[in-house]
Amino acid sequence: MRDRRKFAYSNIHESFSDVALLMLATFVFLLVTILITSRVAEQYQVPKLKKQVASMEEELKRSQGENDRLIAELGEVLGMATDAQIEQLLKSAGVGKKDFDLFVEGLKAIPGYDIHLIVDATGSMHGAATFLIPVLRAIVVRSGKQLSAVTWFSDGDVDTYLGTMGAMFDQLMQGAPFIGNNETIGQAFVKAARNASLPGAYILIGDEPSDDRIYYSDIPRPVFSLPLGRSDPNTLREYETLADKTGGKMLHLKFQ
Repeated sequence: MRDRRKFAYSNIHESFSDVALLMLATFVFLLVTILITSRVAEQYQVPKLKKQVASMEEELKRSQGENDRLIAELGEVLGMATDAQIEQLLKSAGVGKKDFDLFVEGLKAIPGYDIHLIVDATGSMHGAATFLIPVLRAIVVRSGKQLSAVTWFSDGDVDTYLGTMGAMFDQLMQGAPFIGNNETIGQAFVKAARNASLPGAYILIGDEPSDDRIYYSDIPRPVFSLPLGRSDPNTLREYETLADKTGGKMLHLKFQ
């Protein structure tokens, strides 16, 4: 009986040993498989990722160079006299002097001491972004008003910049996304009133009608609207209504 128990115990011990060795062999096999797979993936994916990173770095350098050029142009006109500023800005924007004078006539009706600029920063305005900055600066100079704040809006996001005119336009160029497809104009006016002191008037610049509701009675100052998409009747209608209901005026930008 003792020999049988000893034999059974020995068989059980050997069975557990076999199972342990099998598990160890399986673990080693899986580990080797993972290492081989990782090495193969590294050989194929790392060069691809490096190429993508290099391409992105090159695109970033080009964008930064363009941004630096625009900022430098704005800096150059800071020291000019008003007339020289206007001529330089109109030239860089490609706007005819006669047409521009017709446009700025509407600014004379703006009440108060200062203006708060509200800019559409959705994707449809991306192509007009570099055009806007010199023209907006010229508008402010010709209006005889101080620029107290600049607010951009896109897809429900809103940001307001305060400071000097040059600093605010600099922040607008660097901070506004000019992407997205939701024109949240109503929300922009709500947050603009919260983010900055009340101006003499607001100037709204955009190219499409709002995708959210605008509560005209809650806008605390007149709105002077400038629709860039004048071929769109819905944009025209909304911008004109916004100006009328707030005691402002719809402006026009004309070219020949």
